[in-house]
Amino acid sequence: MVQTDLTLDAKGLACPMPIVKTKKMMKTMDSGKVLEILATDKGSTADLQAWAKSSGHQYIGTETEGDVLHHFLRKDGAGAPEETITIPEISLVDFTQKVAADEYMTILDVREKDEFEEAHIPGAIHIPLSEVEVRMDELAKEDAIYIICHSGRRSGIAGDMMAKNGFGTLYNVVPGMSNWTGKTE
Repeated sequence: MVQTDLTLDAKGLACPMPIVKTKKMMKTMDSGKVLEILATDKGSTADLQAWAKSSGHQYIGTETEGDVLHHFLRKDGAGAPEETITIPEISLVDFTQKVAADEYMTILDVREKDEFEEAHIPGAIHIPLSEVEVRMDELAKEDAIYIICHSGRRSGIAGDMMAKNGFGTLYNVVPGMSNWTGKTE
């Protein structure tokens, strides 16, 4: 077990709440201190890894105990934070209209495998957030890409990574699949 300085209980919370609470807690901590985050949301592993990288904190790792994930982050452990690029957001209403009109677009779903398999937009490409960095070359940089997750948090992180790698036309669908009422597969 990793030696921790503080523990945050995020059990029972779904995306984006584990990240929101972690961010708030990290602001109160001194540099170099280790935070343990207890979570039950399976997507929290990829979320916390990506958030730590983009915010300059060190993702130490995750240990599993039953249904509880124990995530460990060191404040400021990864050096200076990288520049964050905020991609434009598109409302779920506007996005739904584009899908209903059968407009040509690339839809990238960055949720975890089990979330995607439960229900996804027909034709969506599935690359979990944890794999976006190594698999983004499967997508065309010149295409308009609409990125969706459960709430808009993971899709925003994915968009940031993709924008830094030369993808030009990216949209973060907000709030995401949590409110999607259109067709699913």
